[in-house]
Amino acid sequence: MVKGGKDHLERSAMHLLHRAGQCAADIFASEARTSGLTPRQFAVLTVVAEEEGLTQTDLVERTGIDRSTLADIVARLLGRGLIQRRRSKDDARAYAIKLSPQGARALREAQPGAAAADQKLLATLPPGKRQEFLETLNLIVSAARK
Repeated sequence: MVKGGKDHLERSAMHLLHRAGQCAADIFASEARTSGLTPRQFAVLTVVAEEEGLTQTDLVERTGIDRSTLADIVARLLGRGLIQRRRSKDDARAYAIKLSPQGARALREAQPGAAAADQKLLATLPPGKRQEFLETLNLIVSAARK
């Protein structure tokens, strides 16, 4: 038998964050199922809606999604007609990404489900711990970017 077992996993931040991420993705899929978006597609569309004309490199920086996965997400969103791209004015080698009208509609349709997913996730915590939890997650993410 492997030393540690279940007790070890229950004390592993890495394992628990991974499992929490899986739970969050499942809740998002349930709540936002009619949108047909994944949590990462939703994140990309959200960032593009907030700042039109970002390049894929900018999207990697803003979302934390790795370069190859982001390229796949962009290809899928393009294929579904949810985003458009054109050569960047600042760098002719890069593409600037913009929401299409269909992408704006898909994002609007997914937003209530995403908000409900966030509410469900946070509802598992006592009200006084919710903001602290979000701040702690932001600390982890910020530290990982350095």
